[in-house]
Amino acid sequence: MDNDCGLCEIIQTLAALAIVVIVLVIIIAHASASKMVNLQCHEKEKGFLNAEGKREPFSSIHDPPTKELSVVVPSYNEELRLPVMMDEALEYLENRQKQQSYFTYEVIVVDDGSKDKTTEVALKYTKKYGADKVRVLTQVNNRGKGGAVKMGTQRCRGKLILMADADGATKFADIEKMESGLKDLQPKPENMAIACGSRAHLEKESVATRSGFRTILMYGFHFLVWFFCVRGIKDTQCGFKLFTREAALRTFSSLHVERWAFDVELLYIAQCLNIPIAEVAVNWTEIEGSKLVPFWSWLQMGRDLLFIRLRYLTGAWRLESPRKVD
Repeated sequence: MDNDCGLCEIIQTLAALAIVVIVLVIIIAHASASKMVNLQCHEKEKGFLNAEGKREPFSSIHDPPTKELSVVVPSYNEELRLPVMMDEALEYLENRQKQQSYFTYEVIVVDDGSKDKTTEVALKYTKKYGADKVRVLTQVNNRGKGGAVKMGTQRCRGKLILMADADGATKFADIEKMESGLKDLQPKPENMAIACGSRAHLEKESVATRSGFRTILMYGFHFLVWFFCVRGIKDTQCGFKLFTREAALRTFSSLHVERWAFDVELLYIAQCLNIPIAEVAVNWTEIEGSKLVPFWSWLQMGRDLLFIRLRYLTGAWRLESPRKVD
């Protein structure tokens, strides 16, 4: 009898401790919630250098579109990998423009406070193709990939907006698959839709070459994404996503996370707003030089996933209306 009472007391104590821990986590998540991604710009971030080296003001996503496609390339210390991606992308875009007279484009490279010559490398493409096609946004401070993508998106002129990583891991011509994915969603009348590049079809192959520890981390992260935030999307982290202008304006206006887990919050926001999402298989190759540190980055993203969910549930974060960059 005494043993049973002792066991009950232990269970009750553990349950009480668990409740205390949960309450503390919720309080910490709510109290530490950051405000919206800061859209305040340094004076140098309000413009870009044209081919002659003169500074001109950026356009705004709040203005009517004047291009068919905008490509946003977040870049941090990418002086070595960026040229490969840019050469492939611009070759495709130039050829498409020759074949389709109506097709116009721009590429916005966002240098996220790099310490190397990323800006100098990107500006060579401005000089070669002109500032109407290639623009460079050099951020004074490092915001994180999510912050860089948001700041670049706010300056887009395209009807469609593509987020593409600077490493060139995804075959750029696969944008045509993404466009087909958007059309299949039939985004009218509000014209809001998102197509996500997906590497899910390559998962078996990647597991075969990955260590057991990294495989456990990968499946653990996928479970947390599904449990806390986004369901129905197998690969939330592929850096190849296509938005209609309206969907980009609506989702990025509510984005809070500036680091690696921003993709998850972006898709969580889209699902909360009932924006249709297509997952499209793309050709992807792992490129050396990733800024992601496997264990610590995944740990940080796991924490961010929990906090994303808790902060929206407790009202610390809310879906915001679009607002213009100051």
